[in-house]
Amino acid sequence: MNRASLLIAAPLLLAGCSLTPKTVLPAPPVPQSWPAGDAYLLQNEAALPVLSYKTVFTDARLQRLVEQALVNNRDLRVAYANLAAARAQARVSRAGQFPELGVSAGAGYSDNGGTGSGSGDFSLRGGITAFELDLFGRLANAAESDRNSALATEAASRTVRLALIADLASAWATYGADRDLLKIAEDTAANARESVRLTRARLDGGVAPRTDLSQAEQILATAEDSIAQQKTRLAQDENLIRLLVGAEFDRAQLPAGLAEVTPGIVQLPAGVSSEILLRRPDVIEAEYRLRAANADIGIARARLFPTISLTGLLGFASDALGSLFDSGSFNWSVGGDASATIFDFGGRRAGVDVTKAQRDAALASYEGAIQTAFREVADALAVQGTMSERVRAAAANTEAAADTAMLTDARYKGGVDSFLSSLDAQRSLYAARRSEIGTQLLLVSTRIALFRALGGDSNAGVTAP
Repeated sequence: MNRASLLIAAPLLLAGCSLTPKTVLPAPPVPQSWPAGDAYLLQNEAALPVLSYKTVFTDARLQRLVEQALVNNRDLRVAYANLAAARAQARVSRAGQFPELGVSAGAGYSDNGGTGSGSGDFSLRGGITAFELDLFGRLANAAESDRNSALATEAASRTVRLALIADLASAWATYGADRDLLKIAEDTAANARESVRLTRARLDGGVAPRTDLSQAEQILATAEDSIAQQKTRLAQDENLIRLLVGAEFDRAQLPAGLAEVTPGIVQLPAGVSSEILLRRPDVIEAEYRLRAANADIGIARARLFPTISLTGLLGFASDALGSLFDSGSFNWSVGGDASATIFDFGGRRAGVDVTKAQRDAALASYEGAIQTAFREVADALAVQGTMSERVRAAAANTEAAADTAMLTDARYKGGVDSFLSSLDAQRSLYAARRSEIGTQLLLVSTRIALFRALGGDSNAGVTAP
């Protein structure tokens, strides 16, 4: 028994030699800090805190929608299913490194030609089946490759989760902006109806020409068309939110306008080391893809060497049940085989070259992911750095346009200016109000984009229940 156990266990001590090159991550191919200057408003070099979406998106209504989406969104469910499959595959590869133990039993009886006597045969066998000696680390590297692939898939699921949160926040903010734009269109239509009424009265009184009434009716028709378009956009916004949430939701969770949206999405600081990008889910995924590709090189190299397999068998055999467990009934055997390809036209060596090229591609993808992440954050910071001035300018433009429209309308009614001047002033006011809403939405969208670009959700690693 001891000799048999030693013969079976000895190969385990020989396994573990790995032909995988050491994974060396390159230095991040980006500057050590964000660009500084008037456009970026660098605040300080303190480390950016790790924030959850609840810290960034503070409105309770938006938080409830996000929580509902994290349970029901179908894209997230697909990501979690892919993660479960990747983890199971890693366990399959890991199991291949260990012996497969099996047991079998048999029984039979034969009658000696009707003489009334017979004999029985019983057997019990247990042993190792199809166990490969991993002398060159092929199985270990396969397990390591699948483990890193599973970790990369987990990071990919975190990317899906982070994108879902950001997309839902963007849709929620866009709905608030469209509510404001609908209000502007309705106000414009109301003013246009009053203008049509007054112009028709002036026409009937012989004061205004027919062209003034036609122009006023044109403004009214344009405003009514804008109302219809905005109602369509609001319905589409709700459809998008419903898709992201993955279920019906309470419409009371939607904002009435941007005035309710902006305070609920906080601004993030700009001064932070660019190495924070190393915790972005897509960068983490690229890193594990690189590690998996590196392990694949070890697999391909191991295939250049012979494959050695071991089979061991321990068991009892007897012709009679009574003597089944007698000392003489025990038997054991052990055997092995080895195989090696003599000539394959360089196929296996080419396989090593393939894995090396794939590793180089994975390395470039890893560096590219970091560079792309840096550019996205820097762009968001550049926009954020000038947003306060743009919001102030847009508000001032709207105020001036409103004052101009009021004065021009008074001059027209007093017979000083033409109706065309009044119409131009109304168009300018309408455009200025819409532009201000667009600027305010850009302010909120930039904060959401920065949250997404930094990968800053501390709960992004939460996996499916």
